Amino acid sequence: MTNGPGAGIPAVSSAILAMSRHLEVRDVLKTIVASARELLDAEYAALGVPDDHGGFAQFVVDGVSDEEWKAIGPLPRQHGILAAMLHNATPERLADVRKDPRFGGWPAAHPDMSDFIGLPVADGDEILGALFLANKRCDETSTSGPSGGNGCRCTEGDGCGFTEEDERLLGILAQHAAIALTNARLYERSRELTIAGERARLAHELHDAVAQKLFSLRLTAQAATALVDRDPVRAKGELHQVALLAAEAADELRAAVVELRPAALDEDGLVATLRSQVQVLDRAHTACVTFEGHGVRVLPSAQEEALLRVAQEALHNALRHSGAGHVAVTLARHGQGALLRIADDGRGFETRAVRRAGRHLGLVSMRDRAGSVGGTLTVESEPGKGTTVKMEVPGG
Repeated sequence: MTNGPGAGIPAVSSAILAMSRHLEVRDVLKTIVASARELLDAEYAALGVPDDHGGFAQFVVDGVSDEEWKAIGPLPRQHGILAAMLHNATPERLADVRKDPRFGGWPAAHPDMSDFIGLPVADGDEILGALFLANKRCDETSTSGPSGGNGCRCTEGDGCGFTEEDERLLGILAQHAAIALTNARLYERSRELTIAGERARLAHELHDAVAQKLFSLRLTAQAATALVDRDPVRAKGELHQVALLAAEAADELRAAVVELRPAALDEDGLVATLRSQVQVLDRAHTACVTFEGHGVRVLPSAQEEALLRVAQEALHNALRHSGAGHVAVTLARHGQGALLRIADDGRGFETRAVRRAGRHLGLVSMRDRAGSVGGTLTVESEPGKGTTVKMEVPGG
């Protein structure tokens, strides 16, 4: 990559747009590092977010394979040049990092690095992290500086050296990276508050629904016990009511557990998590619940979570309220993103009464979830013809 006159700013603009598409902190960090490495055409890039104990809470690299990263060992500590950037908020540009007096050597499996550039990522006076790159790739077409016989810019180190223009472009990127990282942190905090609110809502529902059903169950069982000897027929009817109440209470508990249980998105991915939950619901309900997934790529984690939560809400509606005999869940690739479809053959409803139905079926919260990740949600339904919920997300 050559940063000629006028070429750098469009590349920075593309990198900023890439960062703005993500809401999760980890996704933003990965995008910052990959964008910086591409922008400056470096072999390696990394970004460390410091903790309060002399280490790093998060450390993201680009240009190092998973196997190499595992072999390197524990995360670095805040020392040497990294500490200088974090504590003094000063950029560092070195022809050969190995010759700097602050250099303390590499772990055995660490790749060798020579030319180096690093900048703090700061929000006002708060240093959010340190972004650094190493080993700028030689530009075979460049003729500036000693050529060494091959036309590339050579320095004291083994690479071609980062320039003042590189530092300027990286500085612009770092400023916008701070904004993107701050926004992502605010989003995650907002989501934590939302989750806390959801748990409070579920606790309220458990008290109002399950507790009341269990209370009714106890009273009905007591009535059946009193009637066994003097009126067996009525006792049989009361016991039948006990069975119905127990089934309803079990359904309420199943729904609450599915919502409360943390989804294994990080470990299993969206497709496997959805398939697993559909299988659980298929076993727990009389309706047939099926799942199909078609070529879905990995999506930003916020979009995957939103898809999962909307699927859970739509399944809850179909199994609790529609009287459906069959519910089909489909997740398919759609451009760079994905399309989720939950269709049931239940009783349906009149879409013109969407305000009333929206409150009853959680359509407002589903639309909010879709909109929060740049997606769209549509609902198609007719009385007697079932309901189809579709959610589309753009990918990343």
